[in-house]
Amino acid sequence: MSEDSAAGDIRNVGVVGCGQMGAGIAEVCARSGLDVRVAETTGEALELGRTRLTNSLSRAAERGKITAEERDATLARLTFTTDLGEFADRDLVIEAVVENEQVKTEIFQVLDQVLTRQDAILASNTSSIPLVKLAVATSRPDHVLGIHFFNPAPVQKLVELIPALTTGEQTLLRAEKLVTDVLGKHAIRAQDRSGFVVNALLVPYLLAAVRMFECGSATREDIDNGMELGCAHPMGPLKLSDLIGLDTVVAIADSLYSEYKEPLYAAPPLLQRMVAAGRLGRKTGHGFYDYA
Repeated sequence: MSEDSAAGDIRNVGVVGCGQMGAGIAEVCARSGLDVRVAETTGEALELGRTRLTNSLSRAAERGKITAEERDATLARLTFTTDLGEFADRDLVIEAVVENEQVKTEIFQVLDQVLTRQDAILASNTSSIPLVKLAVATSRPDHVLGIHFFNPAPVQKLVELIPALTTGEQTLLRAEKLVTDVLGKHAIRAQDRSGFVVNALLVPYLLAAVRMFECGSATREDIDNGMELGCAHPMGPLKLSDLIGLDTVVAIADSLYSEYKEPLYAAPPLLQRMVAAGRLGRKTGHGFYDYA
């Protein structure tokens, strides 16, 4: 397969998970002209995901980002299922479920058995789990890599591509051309190290802000305003943590600490207690700020 045609054979995409990230990834792929099948574990979760996707596309049309015709065409390219067996014909499947290694591994093992195309790519949207652990759980470790989108996926231009030690060069080229030429994103390559590029830099900064708030050095508003107005950040670190999800921040921090054993990667006690209390940020209506 030539490099020029490397991504031309990826027409049918599967997305496992239709939460905030999964729905965004599915929208990006469908708006780019790909046939997209989305899976969730239950019918209720699937309907919530379908509603999330439909509402996002409707908002884009209302704001003039896409036309009504483009919205309808995008919706027509989306199908929904609770059966991973319906992913058999997919050329690429992107997993975007909870940041839990066991859950992701089990999904990869099922997909490995389901996909009929031998060179079908299995990708994870993980933000911290080592890709090699997912790759070796399959019979096609050379066709596994990380394709890490950022939230909200339809808006954010960056995608991290993370090859495992086992990932074939042709797999990486196919994924890179798809991301850049078809999806219109900017791709950067990262080594298979916890946090990759962005989160390895971002999460210690977020944790430092939590520690500052926790010890009473500054109010949440002053911390966020300081970074927004003093450093021209579009969003302060505590607001950003709420947007990402505090459980996700803790999961990434735990992964970073497990790999590097650096104290700056350890999740502060306040953050751990907030997650234990179910105060996860925007998605639950309460985090460092109240969204109810």
